[in-house]
Amino acid sequence: MLWQALSAARDLGRVQDIAAVLIRYGFGDLVQRIGMSGALEKAGKALHWKKAEELARLKPPERARRVMEELGPTFVKLGQVLATRVDLFPPDWLAEFSELQDKAREVPWEKIEAQLLEDLGQSPDEAFKSVDHEPLASASLAQVHRARLHDDTEVILKVRRPGIRPVIEADLRLLKRLAEIVEAEAPDLKQYRPKALVSQFSRSLRRELDFAAECRNAERIAEGLDEDGGIVVPEVYWDWTGERLNVQQYIDGIPGRDYEAVRRANLDTHLIAQRGTRAILRMILEEGFFHADPHPGNVRYLLDNRIALLDFGMVGRLSADRRQEVAELLYGLVERDAEQVSRILLDWSADSQTTQDQLEEDIAQFIDQYHGVALEQLDMSAMIGDMTGVLRQHHLVLPADLVLMLKAFVTLEGMGRSLDPDFDMASEAAPVVEGVLRRHYSPLRMARRVQKNLVQTLRVLGNLPDDLSRLLRAARRGRIEVHVEVNSLKEVSSRLDKAVSRLTLGIVTAALIIGSAIAMNVDTSETGVPLFGLMGFVGAALGGVWLLISIWRSGRED
Repeated sequence: MLWQALSAARDLGRVQDIAAVLIRYGFGDLVQRIGMSGALEKAGKALHWKKAEELARLKPPERARRVMEELGPTFVKLGQVLATRVDLFPPDWLAEFSELQDKAREVPWEKIEAQLLEDLGQSPDEAFKSVDHEPLASASLAQVHRARLHDDTEVILKVRRPGIRPVIEADLRLLKRLAEIVEAEAPDLKQYRPKALVSQFSRSLRRELDFAAECRNAERIAEGLDEDGGIVVPEVYWDWTGERLNVQQYIDGIPGRDYEAVRRANLDTHLIAQRGTRAILRMILEEGFFHADPHPGNVRYLLDNRIALLDFGMVGRLSADRRQEVAELLYGLVERDAEQVSRILLDWSADSQTTQDQLEEDIAQFIDQYHGVALEQLDMSAMIGDMTGVLRQHHLVLPADLVLMLKAFVTLEGMGRSLDPDFDMASEAAPVVEGVLRRHYSPLRMARRVQKNLVQTLRVLGNLPDDLSRLLRAARRGRIEVHVEVNSLKEVSSRLDKAVSRLTLGIVTAALIIGSAIAMNVDTSETGVPLFGLMGFVGAALGGVWLLISIWRSGRED
């Protein structure tokens, strides 16, 4: 029934492809449970459930990664988003998701040129002094070409792959339906919140498709950076930039993954790690707008020990209140305040079924290992890993903005230690966290919050007479309705119905026994055994047997 919506011609072929790949990698059970096998059989496609011996030896996380790689760009992007969900997946799954590489086949220059002609209103050879027809990089959403402006400025052209939006929208539509079916048909997978994950992923991917929005993100982040902080953001050339084309300054530096080249260039690795960490931490805790994917592929190291940040398609946002909560959480961990830490975590995961007492006990055990450890000596990556383990244990799911923040923390520390094995991110985080707390509790900030709350209270009190008047008028007109929803009412009604049915059957059975006994005592010297009496005893016996079986089954279900 649920898969009937997927029978549309535009999606059915993709459904078949997805099911075939899942089966080939050993996820046939999942295909059956969510009903895809029935849809494929109706479509006339045979299913082969045999798994290759090599694939059968793979661990589930690796098989899942291979499935995403084979299903194409949308699912590779999905895996990259799942790699940020440290609150949902254990380390072995996160490691596999992190291995997904955003690479794709090159698009022929003729197709790129045709789209550039539409976006620029002229041929790229006229708009620019020169354009390299060979791509610098080719990813699932875009292809990058080097170019030179007429004033000899070197730039890069980040061009959205022609025809990619309809493909992305079709896959997102299919993923949404798939998530709904998984939640309905696979209860044990519901804890991973597939609908929420797909919703978050869809928003993120649609934002990435708008290259102009990426440039606005870059400029906003550049505005919040210190001039002497050692961080470079490429300049945007808006005369040529739009939704499908992003023209930015070309930055020639050492790729973020080439640590050997960094050492050969005699760069100050400790200074580079320090600059990168301070910049991202200030984006997160002070500005509340940060680069959410600062992995080595989006970084270039310059010869003067500066860092260039690239690709601002994925950004994170934290409100002032959220930044304060993050600072209080870190402070509570160091001060061994389990009540404060558990309260914040429960606030972040409002729909959790766990209790604060249970969470407090586990949090207390967790932070005992950090007792007496100064913030400067804290292993931030290990602490976050342990904390997310507690989150998974209690099925606490964090909001998307916090997930991106935690992932950025872990990525930063990994990069810092790769550059400098002695690098300690916590020592860099300490002054930023303390600064956030000082500013939040400063007399001026406190006075402003008191003033704001006072104004809101006065506004509510001022509107109270009008609100009460409207409420009374609605009551007089009979427009006030009270809705009481009892989730277990249906089950209670069903149990009452069964009890009444059994009681009625018991009364009828007893009446049959009594009536049959009377009929059996009638003078039968001429007619023999009374037929109606015999039939009554048989009916009573059948009713009694049914009643006993019903009671026995009910006991087993309970």
